[in-house]
Amino acid sequence: MKYDYLIVGAGFAGMVFAERACAVLGKRCLIVDKRAHIGGNAYDEYDKVGVLIHKYGPHYFRTNSSRVRDYLSQFTQWKPVEYKVLSYTGGRYWSFPINLKTFEQMMGRPATEAEFVAWLEERKVKIDVPQNSEEVVVSQVGWELYERFFRGYTRKQWRMEPKQLDASVCGRIPIRTISDDRYFSDSFQALPAAGYTHMFGNMLDRCGELAEVQLRTDYRDLIGKIDYGTLVYTGPIDEFFDGRFGPLPYRSLRFEPESLTGAELAAREAVSGVKGCWQPALQVNYPNDHDFTRIVEMKHATGQVHDYTTIVREYPDDYGPGKEPYYPIPTAHSSGIYKAYEALAEQLPNALFIGRLATYRYYNMDQVVGMALSTFDRHVAQLETRGRQT
Repeated sequence: MKYDYLIVGAGFAGMVFAERACAVLGKRCLIVDKRAHIGGNAYDEYDKVGVLIHKYGPHYFRTNSSRVRDYLSQFTQWKPVEYKVLSYTGGRYWSFPINLKTFEQMMGRPATEAEFVAWLEERKVKIDVPQNSEEVVVSQVGWELYERFFRGYTRKQWRMEPKQLDASVCGRIPIRTISDDRYFSDSFQALPAAGYTHMFGNMLDRCGELAEVQLRTDYRDLIGKIDYGTLVYTGPIDEFFDGRFGPLPYRSLRFEPESLTGAELAAREAVSGVKGCWQPALQVNYPNDHDFTRIVEMKHATGQVHDYTTIVREYPDDYGPGKEPYYPIPTAHSSGIYKAYEALAEQLPNALFIGRLATYRYYNMDQVVGMALSTFDRHVAQLETRGRQT
């Protein structure tokens, strides 16, 4: 069988490119993935008690891009969600990310924005151009809040001191002086109404017979056995080049789900204040006193009405054999290694590298979708140019 595209990875990057190649160009695609399902890390499923969970950690979709929103809206209805996060430390829940409500909790009384701004000004460290994650936080809130909410969480998550990490890691987390306790401020925040997996299935339906999917498949096993025109690669770029310049560092994760019902859940409702839920928010961070970094309870976001609930404790893990590479570790050293691989990738005339792992960047889902759409547009323009030249 001849394919126009061999697409490695059935996550956002691969599925978006496949849908465009089939729907716009009418080309034939073979999509392969080592896992037993489509959707990549955004895959969701109903667990053994019937609660919809995100198998590989919570995926909070949000975007400011009308193009990304409109594109995905072809394949799903949306359930609007404002993602709420708390931080549990010192024996109590704190409003997080840091905002005026957090300050009022510290003071034990109502406060004004002006008072909070003045308090921060007295404590923040003057750093004109923060060079790492520690500096980016202390330059905004000072040492007290850094130690309470950031340092322990970051050390667990990355197994590195925040001062060893690029400023972009902690720079992703907003600091607000008003009473806005939303985790994100993007203009569009929602979940696919029927789940991510259903959305990806609709994308495949658009492809029709032009797309073939092979799961539990290593693309290397197909090389030399199939005929294809262009390779679209969304996996770890260092693995593609057999680690020629050494391995790129990643962090992995371990998930421990726990389902609850009956008297056990009823007792927790008194603590959470939310009927049918174990904890008071979708996500609770544990920056200091526990091995896990957070507990996630997706029912807060999905709105699923069910007698059971499922919470998932998330433990950071070292990356190695049998582990999934979830997070590129952004340091000056890893950036240098990636640039060497990037230079090799740019020399390949019939290969496209898309996604978080293939570009070794800590992208959000909407950024990956935008990258796949933009890469496809450039690819089509190149095809048209070649056509005119011939």
